[in-house]
Amino acid sequence: MKRPSKSYEIALSAISCAVATIFLTVGSLNPFLLATGYLVGCFALMIPLSKGFVLGDVLAYLAAGVLALIFGGGAYFWKLLPYFVFFGLHPLANYLQARYRWNGFLCFLVKAAWFDGAMYLCWRFAFDMSAAAQWINDYILLVIFVGGTLFFAVYDRMIFLCQKSVDEVIKRIGR
Repeated sequence: MKRPSKSYEIALSAISCAVATIFLTVGSLNPFLLATGYLVGCFALMIPLSKGFVLGDVLAYLAAGVLALIFGGGAYFWKLLPYFVFFGLHPLANYLQARYRWNGFLCFLVKAAWFDGAMYLCWRFAFDMSAAAQWINDYILLVIFVGGTLFFAVYDRMIFLCQKSVDEVIKRIGR
């Protein structure tokens, strides 16, 4: 099979970057669409990875984050923090895990700790902690560790399945 051209890599990465930028910008400006912005940004970054374009994915991740900051998210940098520390890099981590066939359980433990740490960082610095109930502030580490790890177990599996779907769709393009 012939290796796709550099222009094809650039095109897929540009599409990925554009979709991620749009949804991250809208999500940072509209609090109801913030989680949707993270998820669609994550899904968009799967596009270059479907053809094995790691450099294109990394550049799309960086460009989408910077463009979302420029197009309105700069005033709300803390709202984009989860994208920068976890959601933008998670598809790449899954791709590397699948490509190099690393130990699934060990990778899950590392990624779950990464997710929990990212959520604690966001809780600590990005979100208004004064609005939360006092018991949540008292037990936030336990809530994030138990609830976050359980949520991440389902989320990680779903992201792997979404990557397979993206791979099938991109395969139909015919290059």
